[in-house]
Amino acid sequence: VASTLRAHGWTPAGLMTLFSNRESMPPETALAKRADRATTNMLEGMVMFVAVLAAAHFAGKANSAQVQDGAALFFWARLAYWPCYLAGIIYLRTAIWLASVVGLAMIALAVL
Repeated sequence: VASTLRAHGWTPAGLMTLFSNRESMPPETALAKRADRATTNMLEGMVMFVAVLAAAHFAGKANSAQVQDGAALFFWARLAYWPCYLAGIIYLRTAIWLASVVGLAMIALAVL
């Protein structure tokens, strides 16, 4: 998404830029920078999610209601997080991020 925003991939010239080797990309816009940061944050969150979910699985707790509720909270919060980050809504973005961390904590606490 960040590359598409940066290259204006919805235009013929931008589409050709996206098909190229991208050596001559236009300068990043603020929106493209936010998309890039949001993607990085999503990948970091996914690493934590996979770690606590693996711990729950190996502890035999993956089917517990608490793990499933925590996973659902994490999923929906992260789904809402990305467009909120792109829109630049700072306080709501932080609250949504915190909700996803609560989901991770729910999964981790089920393992204990």
